[in-house]
Amino acid sequence: MNAIRMAKTAYAASSRTPLKTNRGTEYELFAQITHRMDQHANESTFDFAKLAQALHDNRRLWTLLATDVADEMNGLPADLRARIFYLAEFTADHTRQVLSDGADASVLVDINTAIMRGLRQTGVAA
Repeated sequence: MNAIRMAKTAYAASSRTPLKTNRGTEYELFAQITHRMDQHANESTFDFAKLAQALHDNRRLWTLLATDVADEMNGLPADLRARIFYLAEFTADHTRQVLSDGADASVLVDINTAIMRGLRQTGVAA
């Protein structure tokens, strides 16, 4: 009887937690990283070490996206895949500039924010 009650409790708890879609997971990752980049690049809360970590995480995310859209089996339209790949290259290059030359990280925040708006849209195949 105890096992049945435990099973019911486990299923009941998981049924209250909505399942995340791939888009939702991507959105959440972008949101977390973008918030950290914005927070640590801000003049009043500037922290180079934390900004560098956020930039590293952002570059890793974009590298994963570039790898995904480079795959011919990716279901996105070819022109969208090409634009995402270009943004990944731009992000990697601009990240280097931020870290070595002190370029403005807000460009990366703006790109991520635009991507997040796209991910939030419904009715678009992902």
